[in-house]
Amino acid sequence: MRDADSGTLAEQLFHSLTEAILLGELAPGTKISEPILAQRYGVSRGPLREALHRLQERRLIVRSANHGARVIVPTPQMLASIFAVRETLEGLAAKEAATLMSDDELAALADGVRCHERELQGSEAGRHNALGKADEDFHFRIAQASQNPLLIDLLCNQLYPLLRLYRSRNDNSSLRKRALTEHQRVLSALRDHDPEMAELAMKRHIASAKARRTMALQSGSDLDPETEKI
Repeated sequence: MRDADSGTLAEQLFHSLTEAILLGELAPGTKISEPILAQRYGVSRGPLREALHRLQERRLIVRSANHGARVIVPTPQMLASIFAVRETLEGLAAKEAATLMSDDELAALADGVRCHERELQGSEAGRHNALGKADEDFHFRIAQASQNPLLIDLLCNQLYPLLRLYRSRNDNSSLRKRALTEHQRVLSALRDHDPEMAELAMKRHIASAKARRTMALQSGSDLDPETEKI
């Protein structure tokens, strides 16, 4: 039987290592050294190995016979796979949310969109990275509003962390404004409680985001945590 304290520590390590990867502290391709990480975090090998196993399940690290465990390296092929799944799942989330969102949930979503608009106008500080505050609120709120536990897990716990690996310096105000316009269209469909239009608007938004992100990745831009909207 697993010790409860060990399980709690493994959970904490999992979240700490996830953030280290997503923030670039553990850069793409970095070799995972259990002794170094155990010393860095002051933990034993048991909880660390459990945390690393969870990172592998979430595809944030990969193992091979020749190279051992390493932090995942984002590729165009991986990006295409993520967005193919994401377009379907987020479209479904928006479709389900359109019939389930309460007035309070819609008001909170609208507040987030207005906050996003103020950030772009420069009247309010914000971060424009993939799944930064404005995006996180928007997409997470819609996923949660679907009230579908499996859908919520797939999007919020599995896909969204992977998306944060695809940050780019290749961003400008025009692209960010386009993302805002797409958010406004999704919001409008949700307010109308129109499932088909909400699904279509979200799918179009994700397809547009895929095109932007693919262009940024192919341009050879450095990964950066302070840019690009999804």
